[in-house]
Parts: sequence; structure tokens; C-alpha cells
Amino acid sequence: MATETPGAGDPARTIAALWGTRQPPRRGPKHTLTTVQVAAAAIELADHDQDLESLSMRRVAEALGVGTMSLYTYIASRDELLEIMLDTVYAEAVHELGAPGDADSWEDGLRQMARVNWELYLRHPWVLQIFTGRPPLGPNTIAKYERELRTVDGIGLTDVEMDAVITLVHTHVEGVARQRIEADRTVRRTGLTDEQWWKTVEPALSEVFDPSAFPIASRVGQAAGQAYQSAHNPEHAYAFGLERLIAGLAVLVAERSSATA
Repeated sequence: MATETPGAGDPARTIAALWGTRQPPRRGPKHTLTTVQVAAAAIELADHDQDLESLSMRRVAEALGVGTMSLYTYIASRDELLEIMLDTVYAEAVHELGAPGDADSWEDGLRQMARVNWELYLRHPWVLQIFTGRPPLGPNTIAKYERELRTVDGIGLTDVEMDAVITLVHTHVEGVARQRIEADRTVRRTGLTDEQWWKTVEPALSEVFDPSAFPIASRVGQAAGQAYQSAHNPEHAYAFGLERLIAGLAVLVAERSSATA
């Protein structure tokens, strides 16, 4: 999955486009579209393709029934379009996260946060192709960050630790979601499910593989294969890893609580 790194354009123009404050030029053809409509058309194309490779300003313009050059009066570049697309779909997460008090505890809040992001990635796989080391500074991106931080606000962590916790959960969810999406793509590309693939390779492997030479790998691999019916189960990895993260964070929170008691 190729990674895109937007952010090379004019920051001031991009911020204005993200926040809806950029004024269209007074000269030229009458503007019949909005930035929101352009972003929606691009998102629909990317969702259909489940990829960003073939997304272009020309394809978006064709989907909207306008000329490619006219599209640049709404959005300056493909990089800017990617940032607006990402900020747009983040609105879904803000809505699904709900109010901060909806969760019974900070642990359940992190579980909810993880689930919302997991489902976002599965709905919009292309989101994982956009490197967010420099996230789009749009209203939905900031609202999402604010809402996620409230999950761990007031539990005894420093501000830097709060940010680190959110990053830690995101890193886990993104990594496993990427594996899940790639696994789905492999099935589509090969036309074989994991079970079908294993049945095709097992005879050849049995001729060269000696379980006594790799006793632990043989035992554990067989147990995992029987449990997952595949070589890997992203859903299990997601749930297992998330619970281990939360358990570790609970130790830190308890230590801070006892230190201030």
C-alpha cells in the first residue's frame, strides 16, 4: 500500500480551504460547486477503488461533470484535496465517538476510540495511505483529537502522556487495520481464501518441513492455524493488543493515583 505525504502546498491556502474561509476568484466562470461537493466526489471514488493510486483531479472533475482546470478554482492541488478528504471523513469519527461521558470509564473510552478508528479504516482503506505525521489542521481533525483526549483527561496523566496514550492506541489500530486491509486485497488479487491457499501449499510444505527441527514453531503455528483458520487473524490481534495496552496503562494510572493519595 503506497503512502501519500500531502502538505507541500501553500499552508495558508490549505487552511482556508479546510475551514471554508477561502473566497473563490471573482473573475472567470460562475462557481456552481462547493469544496464539500468536490471532497465528497473524491471520497466516493477512493472508497470505490479502495486506493488512492488512480485518484486524480481529472477523474474527480469527470465525476462532477466539470472541466479539470475549473476544479483548481476550488482546490489548489491533489495534495490539498487529500487533506480535505481526510478531514472530511474524520467528521464521521467525531460523530461516532459521541459525548465524552458516554463511556463508563477511561478504559471503555479507549476501547470505543479504538473501535471507531478501526471501523473508519475499514470503510475508507485509503485513509491509511495518507501519512499523518503532519495531520490536516482542519476543524474535524482538531475536533477528533479534542474528543479523544477527553477520554484520558483527569485520570492523572500529564499532558504529554495524554497525547502519547492517544498516539499509542492509534498506532496499534492503524497497524492491525493495515494488515486486515492487505489480507482482504490478497484474497481479491489471488482469488483464494486463506483456507484455500493453505490447502494448495500444504502438500508441498509437508515434503520439506520437519516439525522436530522447529518444535515450537510447529506447535504454536498449528494451534494458531486451528484457532484462526488462517495464518493470521487481524481481529484477534486488534482485540488482544488493545487489551494489553489498556492493562499496561491501568498500571501507570494506578501508580499516579497512589502517589497523590
